Amino acid sequence: MIERYRSRVSGPLLDRIDIHIEVPAVRYRDLVDKSRGESSAAIRERVNRARQVQLARFRNTKLYCNAQMGARELQAWCGVDSAGERLLELAVNRLGLSARAYTRILKVARTIADLDASDRIEAAHLSEAIQYRSLDRMRV
Repeated sequence: MIERYRSRVSGPLLDRIDIHIEVPAVRYRDLVDKSRGESSAAIRERVNRARQVQLARFRNTKLYCNAQMGARELQAWCGVDSAGERLLELAVNRLGLSARAYTRILKVARTIADLDASDRIEAAHLSEAIQYRSLDRMRV
């Protein structure tokens, strides 16, 4: 039934969704685990810093966040090194990604880099962004 439902969603529609991941059910043991991860306050602070970076980046434009970038902004702000290029090439070839999915990955990777307080998009940022394209992996 899940595969039949997924087959109804067209590739061009999926391409317009920046992040799609499968979220498994939470195990009881994880629900009652007393150990703490990163606090909501720390996450909020990191997100606010990333938003400020984006506002500063686009201060002389009509844009206010990475998701709004067009081709010119992608070229200016989403450059990747040779390791990143190889990773993107592998992902495009193996997953059969469209040009739109490729640009979505770059925008998400730029945001991940901002959250990581990194001026550059690194291979780890690209790798994480590619992982957020789970429905693309299921189409192959």
